[in-house]
Amino acid sequence: MLLTKASEYALLSLILISQKNTPQDVDTLSSQLGISKSFLAKILQALAKENILSSFKGAHGGFLLAKKPEELTLKMIVECAEKKQTMVFECSPSTQKCPGGKGTYCRVWPILNKLQTKIDLFLDTMTLKDIIEI
Repeated sequence: MLLTKASEYALLSLILISQKNTPQDVDTLSSQLGISKSFLAKILQALAKENILSSFKGAHGGFLLAKKPEELTLKMIVECAEKKQTMVFECSPSTQKCPGGKGTYCRVWPILNKLQTKIDLFLDTMTLKDIIEI
């Protein structure tokens, strides 16, 4: 599983947004984080589409958290930012995707599946609040 800049920027943005009581606009956030405004806008729009953020239009518009930080798991955030399920390997969640054919698996699959389970558990239990408090 490769976490890209999209996940990193999503997390950094959510940390900044969580520290404010008013909507934060893309211009301000991109300037504070030193990242592309257009790339950040796409990430924030995806987070809003999945109800991680609330989006407000207008002169004083921007983004606020739609949920409390303790309700936002890393898995929710990462999967939204990456636009795909978190996977160690394509076949790690299920033998149905194993290149050896449906229902069959290679000798490595049990190890990959155990790793996937541990990663999923970690991402499901770690929240935005946990990151903010570090």
